[in-house]
Amino acid sequence: MKSDKISEAVVRRLPVYLRFLNDLQKREIATVSSQELGQRLDLNPAQIRKDLAYFGDFGRKGIGYDVPYLIEKIRHILKLDQQINVVLVGAGNLGQALSNYNIYLKDTMKITAVFDSYPPKIGTKINTLTVQPMEELASTVREQGIRIGIITVPEQEAQKVADILIGAGIEAILNFAPVILKTPPEIRVHAADFTTDLQSLAYYLHEGKDEEEHGY
Repeated sequence: MKSDKISEAVVRRLPVYLRFLNDLQKREIATVSSQELGQRLDLNPAQIRKDLAYFGDFGRKGIGYDVPYLIEKIRHILKLDQQINVVLVGAGNLGQALSNYNIYLKDTMKITAVFDSYPPKIGTKINTLTVQPMEELASTVREQGIRIGIITVPEQEAQKVADILIGAGIEAILNFAPVILKTPPEIRVHAADFTTDLQSLAYYLHEGKDEEEHGY
């Protein structure tokens, strides 16, 4: 790797590249150029080459990228060439949907434990997983070597859950609760806020309609 200071934007684009490359491999396409990647992903080919160059020289001039080789390298960069266990807290509708979807993913990153504090949910099954009480979270995280947590609890409970996860040794959190979490600087937090995304889409709908109505 040429630099330890890789921007978040670059890291977030790597899974996009990987998903497209996996699709190419399924269709038995052996090579792909940055131009083709750019056209299909609506990205600048120069940006793609620059992103990948942060981590090594993977392409060949006039030929492009070897698809299986690049998949292997990106998986290694993202640490997806190893088993990554994930814990989910909040066995409500969203938590159940994520857990059920995750079961069928053919990947090394898996939700392997689900927790909730609501007594009627404890002991129930979500596919092959049994919902556990919060009191067992710390020991389960240690036993399974879990380093990533997902929060799908109500807004008012999210900070408390984050504190518990961090205290148990979690290093990164995907937060679905509509609240900004206060965490130590070494803890990586990504927010998945459906409301914010929908509101930003609504802006563009109103903008287009207003322009049409007012003849802009």
